[in-house]
Formats: sequence, structure tokens, C-alpha cells
Amino acid sequence: MQQTRSEAREVVLSVKDLTVGFGEKIVLDKLNLDIYRGEILGFVGASGAGKSVLMRTVLRLLPRRSGSIEILGADYDAVDEVQRIALDTRLGVLFQHGALFSALTVKENIQLPMREYLDLPQWLMDELAYLKIELVGLKPDAADKYPSELSGGMIKRAALARALALDPDLVFLDEPTSGLDPIGAAEFDELIAQLRDTLGLTVYMVTHDLDSLFSVCDRIAVLGQKRVLVEGTLDDMLAFDDPWVQSYFRGKRARSIPRPEPSGGHPVK
Repeated sequence: MQQTRSEAREVVLSVKDLTVGFGEKIVLDKLNLDIYRGEILGFVGASGAGKSVLMRTVLRLLPRRSGSIEILGADYDAVDEVQRIALDTRLGVLFQHGALFSALTVKENIQLPMREYLDLPQWLMDELAYLKIELVGLKPDAADKYPSELSGGMIKRAALARALALDPDLVFLDEPTSGLDPIGAAEFDELIAQLRDTLGLTVYMVTHDLDSLFSVCDRIAVLGQKRVLVEGTLDDMLAFDDPWVQSYFRGKRARSIPRPEPSGGHPVK
């Protein structure tokens, strides 16, 4: 029997029957989601639906009531502390507003994960920090600047450089283009796609940006009614019979965005 596209690919993040709540309020209820190696998954949903809650729960920043989470083939609940630390080093995170430490320079922010998880001499950490700065398209002189001296786009790139500090396999991006002008957002999307192709990253992107969904995401997952309503290609979204999904992908703003032509790499279908 021939394998389907999903069955043939390695699952790097698997969320099964996840339930998360605060007090009496259930935010996520028996949610299921798989992410495959090498893809850029766009995760969307209405404001307040729980997109960031899911990401933070996967990262163990929020507790869950039930369900399992496997990352890179390992269950966090079944491994020891040494194995958990090893898993953590394979994950990178870019929070919505960058979350750079204001009292540290860009270089020092990038070196924070290195100091936490690695035992490296200062000269090597400096070299690695400059390498990450170049990788995200910042000039070398950005290394000694503080976050208050950076533009919004530079903050995003510096935060991405920190997310890449430990050469992760899986990168989580929370609204990476929010607050950027259209040109800056398009350039950031292009950077994400280039880094995925160059470094072999898998990208989990929480976003409201239709341009990102149309231009760089291989698959889309929609959160609604406390679970994943639908996941798949853009054509799957357009065919899904749900009022919110139809409004989101067929609304006035969506209609103004041209469908990309198929090309090499990982086109949106």
C-alpha cells in the first residue's frame, strides 16, 4: 500500500488529547496535532482561542490537565532530567514581542542559551553570536546595541538569532511579523523560508498574517472550539465548511492576496 504524504514523513511534534484549563475555564479540550520534519506550519485561530496557550503548553511554560506531548520522538513525561535538557537544546523560541532582555546587548541576549546549556569559552561564544547575527541578516555592529536602540524589525531578527543560538531542530515563532510594515514582514517571511531550507529547520508559526500563510507555510492548522478544526493545504482551508474558516480565508482581505504559483521547494497548494 502506498504511503500518504503525512505517513511518509517524520513527526517531530505530536500532541495527543491535550486538555488545558485555568480554573473552571477549559481553553483546549482533547486537542490533537502533528508537525512533520522540515515543514513550516502556520497555526491560526480567532483572538483568544488559545494559540499561544498551546505553544506555551508544548514548551512546558503552562501546565496541562491531560494528554501527551512528544517532541522529536520523546515523551517529556517519560524522560529523566538529563534527557529533558537535551531536548530543550533542540528547541528554539521567538516570542511575539521578541522578549529580549533590555539590560543586555544583542550579543549578550544571543549568548544566554549558550551560557545556560553549554560550557564554552567566551571567545567561542562571541564568534557564534556574530555568526547568528549574520545568519538573520543583521549587521555586525548590531551585536553591541541594546534592544532600545533597535527598530521593530531588528528586534525580531535579534530574537530569532537568540532562538537559533543552540542550532535547534524545531523553532516556535509566536506572531513573528506582528508590528512590522508589509515590506519588513515579507522580508522576514523570506528569511524564515531561507533558514528552513538552509538549516533543515521545522517551523511552528503562530500567526494572523495572511501573507505568511499564503507565501511560506506548507501546511495550515486552524484552532477553534478548543481543538484543531482543520489542517492541511490552503485548498483544504478553502474547502472546509466552517463560517469562521470561510470568513478568514475568503474574506475581503484574503481575496486581495494572489495565490502563489507552484514552484520548487515547498509550495503552498
